[in-house]
Amino acid sequence: MSTYVFSDVHGHRATLERMLMRVSPSDDDRIICLGDMIDRGPDPVGVLQLVRALPGAVALMGNHEDLMLSCIDNRDDPLASMNWAINGGASTSDGLEALDVDEANDLLNWVAELPRSAFVRVGEQLFLMAHAGVRLDVPVPEVWDEEGAQAYLLAQEPEDLTWIREEFWGAERGLTADGSGPIVIAGHTPTPYLENMAFSLDRPPVSDDGLARMVRVGEERDRWDIDCGAAGGAGFGQVLMVRLEDGEEFYEPVLEGE
Repeated sequence: MSTYVFSDVHGHRATLERMLMRVSPSDDDRIICLGDMIDRGPDPVGVLQLVRALPGAVALMGNHEDLMLSCIDNRDDPLASMNWAINGGASTSDGLEALDVDEANDLLNWVAELPRSAFVRVGEQLFLMAHAGVRLDVPVPEVWDEEGAQAYLLAQEPEDLTWIREEFWGAERGLTADGSGPIVIAGHTPTPYLENMAFSLDRPPVSDDGLARMVRVGEERDRWDIDCGAAGGAGFGQVLMVRLEDGEEFYEPVLEGE
């Protein structure tokens, strides 16, 4: 069994489908999506449907799903509508309106129940996952076992899990000074943004072909940013799946028109 993690597809269903065909995960593999399935790209509803149908997949709430639900739950609030609209919500809104009412409501109910964090252990390594990251000043458990990981994530503010940025990526150190603690995997912040935000990156976040790629942050390399800029579209963005067992990275660039 392998464990694959991806994030921030932002409506590029065709790119994600190509990635899944290439990686070809089995029904026994674990697949974790860190949110921001929607907005900006041409088929956000298709991405929601695809992720929901993946056998054994777990999806987390991203800030764009959060914006969508806030708008729908507060239809009379012009600020909620404006916030979603200026963040690329039109393609998602159009896609939902194209569904029949029951199908749209069923999909929205699924999104509303998405958790905001997850953790997995692969071999001896514990991984914590949230869309945006974690607040590092939350007290850590004495032992990083499954109970400690769950307690630490439950102690986080939901808004931080989906929206935090500089306080997480810009911190000099992660959860442990010697790198013996968990690795935190997040998206939300396209990796090129970290050049002016993070203390230490394991490599340039833009490859020689001009496309964004994942980076590991901090001297201990214990914060992984896997938002490879799909929201930016063709010529910049990619969808990444990283396999946790060996750290292998699988990339699929967003192509023109998708």
